[in-house]
Amino acid sequence: MKKKEQQNMPAGQRAGMVEPRPPFLLVLKRSSRMFLSMAPLLVGIMGLVGLVQTLVTPEMLALLFRGRPVTDTLVGTLAGAAATGNPVVSYLLGGELLQQGISLYAVTAFVLSWVTLGVIQLPMEAEMFGFRFMLLRNLLALGGTILVAVLTAFTMQVLS
Repeated sequence: MKKKEQQNMPAGQRAGMVEPRPPFLLVLKRSSRMFLSMAPLLVGIMGLVGLVQTLVTPEMLALLFRGRPVTDTLVGTLAGAAATGNPVVSYLLGGELLQQGISLYAVTAFVLSWVTLGVIQLPMEAEMFGFRFMLLRNLLALGGTILVAVLTAFTMQVLS
């Protein structure tokens, strides 16, 4: 059936028709163009993440935490958001921080914000999903991180 004939059909009849899929090479070409346009941004973000992970050591983080629940939670959240990284690394780093005597409030907030927040990734996220989505997602993640950190530490205190 011709496209013009399809346009003249009532919507109910058109709904049952299957649109032809674009050829594989066309899809591959579009995807490649999109990836290449974002490649410089991706390379920059990976470079910043690597730089932050190299420069920020567990000893430096230990100096930030003073043993007060509210302050530790906020500092842990901000440090994790700035240090953005891989979840597996955050668990290892969190274990090291706990062994150094840093409070569970700080470590939980740090691990959660390390994974869910990311100051370094904000430009790419805004480019990909839009500024409004990026802002809303990060604000919700920030609130959730603080809430979960406080509830986790409180629960562990009650259970022990």
